[in-house]
Amino acid sequence: MLTSDQIASFHKNGYLVVEDAISTKQLDDLSTQFSQWVELSRKELEPFGSTLDNRPRFDLEPGHSSEKPALRRVSSPVEISTAYLDVMNNSEMLDAVAALIGPDVKFHHSKINSKLPGAGTAVKFHQDFLFTPHSNDSLITALLFIDEVTLNNGPLEVVPGSHKGPLYQLWHNGIFTGAIGDGELESIQDQTVSCVGPAGSVCLMHTRLLHGSAPNHSDKPRTLFICVYSAADSQPLSPNPVPNEFDQQIVKGKSSNQIRCTNYEMMRPELPTGASFFNQQSKAD
Repeated sequence: MLTSDQIASFHKNGYLVVEDAISTKQLDDLSTQFSQWVELSRKELEPFGSTLDNRPRFDLEPGHSSEKPALRRVSSPVEISTAYLDVMNNSEMLDAVAALIGPDVKFHHSKINSKLPGAGTAVKFHQDFLFTPHSNDSLITALLFIDEVTLNNGPLEVVPGSHKGPLYQLWHNGIFTGAIGDGELESIQDQTVSCVGPAGSVCLMHTRLLHGSAPNHSDKPRTLFICVYSAADSQPLSPNPVPNEFDQQIVKGKSSNQIRCTNYEMMRPELPTGASFFNQQSKAD
């Protein structure tokens, strides 16, 4: 799936955009299913549905209405859609993940983050690892583009190479913000790169990479199917922020009886629990 140059680029920069990561049929099925959920949301006035831990599965942006639906998040779509489950564990997207952290890969969680036209949701810069700490950092967040992602519809913005740097504190003045501090933000402003591409592309992102995104200022939707995977020898250190029936399932290769650990003593940021992350889910990618 990946060339040696692509693999080297990922390890150098902490991210990689790959086109045609799923089949045309898979992409059509994902798009059709999400459109059906948008239509379903027209009948709702507040977040609805239920996940494994009885929290709303479908999240609505402020201003949502039947005339102008604003479905912005679906938690664990793989549990309620065969189309999303198929892509999660049977696609070239997964093959690409395995090429980077495999050959043995576990599933952690999934969600859909959508910015429909005019959506005001912005994502402050953060690193995923602090929300899903593991015994090592062989984790990848795969962000699959269900729609074309452009510079104007709220693309993912990353800081190349930041996965090799420190883990930044998400607590400021005793408050959990879910984002890096203003000082760190100012220092990276001129280093960001926007990840764009046609529908069916995937951005593979290292768990420690700094990233965020702006609101959707266009008339085009920006919908991402996000799957988090880990190496089989990586053990979670906190509850899953999106509890699901497929958590820790081997999706590539085989299970491991060993746990590989990395020493994070020098980094020392306070690690929030999975529940803390979920309560801040409006800051999701």
